[in-house]
Amino acid sequence: MISMSKFLYGDTDKMLQVFVPSEYGYVILVGVASAFMCTWKSLQVGKARKKYKVNYPTMYSPDNDMFNCVQRAHQNTLEVLPQFLMVLLIGGARYPIISSLAGLIWIAGRIAYAKGYYTGDPKKRMKGSFGYIGLFTLLGTTVATALNIIGVL
Repeated sequence: MISMSKFLYGDTDKMLQVFVPSEYGYVILVGVASAFMCTWKSLQVGKARKKYKVNYPTMYSPDNDMFNCVQRAHQNTLEVLPQFLMVLLIGGARYPIISSLAGLIWIAGRIAYAKGYYTGDPKKRMKGSFGYIGLFTLLGTTVATALNIIGVL
């Protein structure tokens, strides 16, 4: 009889064991929180489409800056989300608590950014710039993790 692990994973003798700190669960939860934040922004775009009568597939309205501000807040977050998730997950492997807190700061900054943008005054989006503190912290934890892996730290 074949074992379940051999069935699921093939030759288990060639598998690499990876150890993660127990606090890594917080990192995963912050990643999930970012998905909820993106979903919330997506819903805001949907509401704005109805309110301002901007139909699909139109991405930006040629004559409605209020809609464009809502859409842009969402789009800008989607543009940086892959980088955020990468540095969150990698930096969190070695520094899970710092990375989790930094990730929450970034998410809070993205929400403040959107709320400012939703006013229709794009300059007010800068209220969310504190989120960069979280992003730069995550860059630091990721670089430190890489340096640790290659034996420099």
